[in-house]
Amino acid sequence: MSQIKKIGVIGAGNMGSGIAQKIAQEGIPVVLIDTEDRFVRKGLETIRNMFTEAVNRKILTPDQVRAIDSRIVGTTDLSAVSDADLVIEAVFEDKAVKFDLFQKLDSVCEDHTILATNTSSFYVHEFADRTRRPDRFIGLHYFFHPAKNRLLEVVPHETTSRKTLEKALLAAKLHSKTAIVVKDAPGFAVNRFFVPFLNEAARMLEENAADIPTIEEAAKRAFGTGMGPFELMNVTGIPIACHAATTLGNELGPFYAPAGILLGQMEKRKDWDLDGNIDSAKISTITDRLYGVCLGVAAALVDEGVAGMEDTDRGAKIGLRWALGPFEIVNKIGIDRACKAVEGIVEKYPDFMMPEILLKQKSLGKDFEFRLVESERKGIVAYLTLNRPEAMNALNETVIDQLEKGFSEAEKNPDVEAIVFQGAGKAFVAGADIRYFIQKIKSGNIPEISAFTQKGHDLLRRIETSPKLTIALLDGLSMGGGSELALACRRIIATPAGSMAFPETGIGIYPGLGGMYRLARRIGKNLAKYFVFTGMPLGAADAHALGIIDRVVAPDAVDAAISESVLEKGPENSVHCDASEKFQPMIKLFDEENIPSLLQGTPPGDADTALAQKVIKYLGYKAPLALKIANEIMDEQDGKTPDQAIKIELNRVGEIFSTADALEGLSSLGRKRPEYRGR
Repeated sequence: MSQIKKIGVIGAGNMGSGIAQKIAQEGIPVVLIDTEDRFVRKGLETIRNMFTEAVNRKILTPDQVRAIDSRIVGTTDLSAVSDADLVIEAVFEDKAVKFDLFQKLDSVCEDHTILATNTSSFYVHEFADRTRRPDRFIGLHYFFHPAKNRLLEVVPHETTSRKTLEKALLAAKLHSKTAIVVKDAPGFAVNRFFVPFLNEAARMLEENAADIPTIEEAAKRAFGTGMGPFELMNVTGIPIACHAATTLGNELGPFYAPAGILLGQMEKRKDWDLDGNIDSAKISTITDRLYGVCLGVAAALVDEGVAGMEDTDRGAKIGLRWALGPFEIVNKIGIDRACKAVEGIVEKYPDFMMPEILLKQKSLGKDFEFRLVESERKGIVAYLTLNRPEAMNALNETVIDQLEKGFSEAEKNPDVEAIVFQGAGKAFVAGADIRYFIQKIKSGNIPEISAFTQKGHDLLRRIETSPKLTIALLDGLSMGGGSELALACRRIIATPAGSMAFPETGIGIYPGLGGMYRLARRIGKNLAKYFVFTGMPLGAADAHALGIIDRVVAPDAVDAAISESVLEKGPENSVHCDASEKFQPMIKLFDEENIPSLLQGTPPGDADTALAQKVIKYLGYKAPLALKIANEIMDEQDGKTPDQAIKIELNRVGEIFSTADALEGLSSLGRKRPEYRGR
């Protein structure tokens, strides 16, 4: 797949400038175009104001901002994007304006250029059909604010080529978007249920079912959000909600058409008044009505094949920041209550039909099951994609079960010679699902953690010893269990964004899926202890220099690198490698005789003082008991066979998860610095 070296963005308003900003932040040159210099200047000023805020908040440094700014060119000249690999239209929602723009771009741009629309209201194919390159035309629907919101709906139309779709997905990955592929249909996936959510709130106000504060509170509780529908409309613009509802109503019928009070509020050109008291007695009724609309519409779009359940949920959680997606909500409240809520909407709006997927699930009488591991075969290579980007592909029981099933099927397939493990979104695998551990500890089910760990070990051992070549593709960060999964593969290929880390001792536990043994086997026990004890991240370049990673390649060269690895013969990356000079001080510091001093917080006498003090500072944030047990395990594993080493590790799982420090560390993650007591 050809590299993406330049992207154009047409329209320098809030969406266009935000898209351009994000693209430039991720290292891709971008040209921002508008019809007049004043619009271009305003767009660039918007971007620079965002950068100023980022510097003030210490998110970016001035040097980083200068580097990003150097990748943005503003102009009114459409020919500036003639050689772009991708041009994204982000002008206002006027069909005639967009038609005219795409016809001009079609004549200006080179044949290889892909044209994309950021429309949220119109069909993608309507614009594609006006060009001479419908096969190189696609929808890329961003969510506000595009420099911060990770969701991107990728919308191929009927004649979009596979090559164009793949390049659009590559572009999404290159500027750190989590992409969901959806059908070219009104509202696509997320707006299809989000706009009716806003509209139904307005209808309830119009009917005097509840006042604004009560509806706001019910919505926030129901979906776990910080803002309710009226505040959201105030922030994003009431005219936008009206326009979206009008478009959906025209395409799909009266149920989707804007409420009269919503149109009236737009005409007033005033925000909704959010002040007032909450009527707690009405919360339940309002909640069920909102559930009825959102769950019903989400189910309808899945019935129609607009998107799958998993991507619909993903869109809600990433794009709208809901705590749970619509189908996860169904599981939480129960299929009976969900169906009753949707039936209420069906009775109220004659043009809205009960979705088949809900009726079927009700007849089954069980929760929805989600596919979190995708399987795909390309020639002799099978790809297993952990597709849980909203949770950074964290491992839980479902993921392990589906990973094992996908691996078994690929391993048994005689046409498959290699099996590649990869993660969706910006992570490979960010370790195990912490919530699982917390739940089991609090319920006293620590033996279940041991059983889960044993199951993980069994799978990783099979991956390690498979007759098929197993490859980990690190195109993003991996931590804990993710790094352990990668180390179990016989080869590791990474992009520059790839990294590894073992942060477990910082949350009261130790790497529990063979990471300590496999890491020591590759880089030696001393250096392995350095990374396990400190939790310091290991970037792709350093991991390659140490012999942990076999290749580091650009994102667009991944497929070729995998093909070459399959054809390669010779030894694989599974034995001790001499460390580079950079890591010699760490190796010396972690000599066996120095470990007691380091764990007691005392610099060893013959060590590099600055390094020793730095390491001791890091260790001061770790759980002392976890460090002690990890040290003992790694010493005992030294010189043992893989099966013996795994048994040593497994024997202490129950012990570590029974400690108060484990619960403290796991529960504190992302909230506060844990307070360890060594017990």
